[in-house]
Amino acid sequence: MGRKFFVGGNWKCNGTLDEVKKIVNLLNDGKVPSSDVVEVVVSPPYVFLPLVKSTLRSDFHVAAQNCWVKKGGAFTGEVSAEMLKNLEVPWVILGHSERRALLGETNEFVGDKVAYALSQGLKVIACVGETLEQREAGSTMEVVAAQTKAIAEKVKDWTNIVLAYEPVWAIGTGKVASPAQAQEVHCELRKWLHANTSPEVAATTRIIYGGSVNGANSKELAGQPDLDGFLVGGASLKPEFIDIINAAVVKIA
Repeated sequence: MGRKFFVGGNWKCNGTLDEVKKIVNLLNDGKVPSSDVVEVVVSPPYVFLPLVKSTLRSDFHVAAQNCWVKKGGAFTGEVSAEMLKNLEVPWVILGHSERRALLGETNEFVGDKVAYALSQGLKVIACVGETLEQREAGSTMEVVAAQTKAIAEKVKDWTNIVLAYEPVWAIGTGKVASPAQAQEVHCELRKWLHANTSPEVAATTRIIYGGSVNGANSKELAGQPDLDGFLVGGASLKPEFIDIINAAVVKIA
């Protein structure tokens, strides 16, 4: 298949200086497969990015949790892609459901942000996902296809995009999509990419799952053929994140 397993850890708005140092020490001491098998990226809050980047093991990388859609200027509180590039932060998370829901980021705005971040040399974890109401209404694929379409309309080269399917109803709730539910959406997303971008993009783009992933369910989820990794929330702050990374071995077993 040629798709390297990808595990991202989104720390969200969590951590003090001492707590961040403890998490980094935990990651540095963890026994995980080589970077040939799994790519690991952690996303601390902005203020800790330089610290984490400078102290984290060299085979793990860092991501920002968001960036602005334009170059710096009169945008109080925002952080530009250029600033991240200047700090040698290689990755950024865009389109997370919490930003879509709480801050009103539209599909089109997320598409613009993805395109701009890529143009500045960043790699992007682009998030899509449906709410519980949308799933119960049977519109899951309609929703995630529209979110993906808004990105595809602005982007030609998908080399530096990882697509993260995060059902909103499973984020931070303890609920998790069953392996079959996750596989179904990942498979349909890959079919959408095949039909609307290219067969090559569909075959090579990594589609990862996010939504209450933990050490106990990660191996079964990882065994699904169209699931190429995880974007982990709360569990990425805990020792079990190492277990989640180790779920990558399922793909080479």
